[in-house]
Amino acid sequence: RIAAQSAKQVIVQKVRDAERDRMYGEYIDRIGEIVNGTVKRVEYGNVIVDLGRGEAIVRRDELIPRETFRYGDRIRAIIYDVRREQRGPQIFLSRTHPQFMAKLFMQEVPEIYDGIITIRSIARDPGSRAKIAVTSSDSSIDPVGACVGMRGSRVQAVVGELQGEKIDIIPWTENIADLVVSALQPAEVIKVVLDEQAERIEVVVPDEQLSLAIGRRGQNVRLGSQLIGWDIDILTEQEESERRQKEFVERSELFTRALNVDETVAQLLASEGFSSVEELAYVEPGEISMIEGFDEDTASEIQSRAAEYLQAIEKAHDDERIELGVMDELYQIEGLTAPMLVAIGKDDVKTVEDFAGYAADDLIGWVERKDGEARRYEGTLSAFPVSREEAEQMIMQARLIAGWITQEELQSPEDEAAESADIETTDEKNN
Repeated sequence: RIAAQSAKQVIVQKVRDAERDRMYGEYIDRIGEIVNGTVKRVEYGNVIVDLGRGEAIVRRDELIPRETFRYGDRIRAIIYDVRREQRGPQIFLSRTHPQFMAKLFMQEVPEIYDGIITIRSIARDPGSRAKIAVTSSDSSIDPVGACVGMRGSRVQAVVGELQGEKIDIIPWTENIADLVVSALQPAEVIKVVLDEQAERIEVVVPDEQLSLAIGRRGQNVRLGSQLIGWDIDILTEQEESERRQKEFVERSELFTRALNVDETVAQLLASEGFSSVEELAYVEPGEISMIEGFDEDTASEIQSRAAEYLQAIEKAHDDERIELGVMDELYQIEGLTAPMLVAIGKDDVKTVEDFAGYAADDLIGWVERKDGEARRYEGTLSAFPVSREEAEQMIMQARLIAGWITQEELQSPEDEAAESADIETTDEKNN
């Protein structure tokens, strides 16, 4: 009898395991799919859903704010995760996930289902507002109009499912400046300044439209930032004007001090758009002599003084580099200047081998995005105009000098492809 009981338990356990495996196998391939179910119970704000062939959970934070469900209610949500757990597979549903909105549009807009219109990005403040960017592979089809539908019928069907969540639909473009103008609607944008390295956008709006651009509790600018994937700073015309004036004064004072010229000359240089002593030192002399009241002799004297100033600064930085113990050998790396060597010296990098251990992010910094919020981490050379490509080239040069890699390994795939093509062409000619 004991043996029979044990055999029965083993069989029951195997049947349970087989059922769990079947259920996991069925739903793991359905992640990203919208399912309909019936509310089985509500526990501490979490909704347990009967899917017919399985049970799923919608956690409280995956429900649209202020929506409530009771036993027996029908519910529609997206499967966003399936996990193996001791008591069986756990199926997690969401009504706040951006892909839930994308799938709803796919059901309502045939052009999206057919692949003619593509949803490129979605940003949501669930239950309140959303922004969605779309593009069309067929120039004869307006992607925004197709998603809105006749008299708004298509978008309203999605809004109804999402508890009245307002949806802004904008055309996607690879031009970030144009995209941010659309993303911040209904606010009017006067000027856009991009910082591609930091993935940051500065937007100037009319003074009276600042609150409209930012939105209630920052909602409009936050959703715009999530949609594009860049940080957005909003300035009014007055704020930008004040900042420009401050920069003009600072540049004028710099030129007065560095070039030992009077205030009028310094202001003339600043008003012509020169922003640094380096620009004055290395620009074509004609660009200075063409300023009203200047001639070739004046331009030559200004450039001479700019060069002397830069040499003095360079020597001061080089003295500091030596004091920090940064080796001369680092000057072999093309693009590294004395101020940069001081910066890496303060980061306790003293030799070519030390520098070779850097990653590009260590030098120029990086941006981490979590829950739509971006956080900028500064790199050792963030204060200098160094691009990611330049940083990577510096690191590879250091690794080559240090003997970590060979010249052949340093060769880029593009160079190898071009070289291979040249060899093939030569072979064809010989044949």
